[in-house]
Amino acid sequence: MFKDTKAFSGFAVDDVDQARAFYGDTLGITITEEMESILVLQLAGGERPTLIYPKPDFEPATYTVLNFPVDDIDEAVDALAAKGVAFERYNGMEQDEKGIARAMGGGPDIAWFRDPAGNILSVLVPV
Repeated sequence: MFKDTKAFSGFAVDDVDQARAFYGDTLGITITEEMESILVLQLAGGERPTLIYPKPDFEPATYTVLNFPVDDIDEAVDALAAKGVAFERYNGMEQDEKGIARAMGGGPDIAWFRDPAGNILSVLVPV
């Protein structure tokens, strides 16, 4: 039924202006606006955009809503930290001093952070 459908994803925030500044200025993503107050992230290599929309009774996602693959996770974490981004620490998970979990159980090197609305994002080195 949806085999050839060009699906796209989206997630909510509580403040579209803060999201615009964070995703556009801090993360450097090209953003367009579709309709009033709906942001469209123009992610590299993708013809399918990611939408960010306001939600009146917003609650941050408790899972990762967006992953950013990088070649060098240390460089990415250092660059984000220099822009004031704080990295999440999770109990029971081995993370280094930067907050990077390195190849857990054969998985990718990954570090998590939050957008201004509290949604969880990550940078990771694909395996």
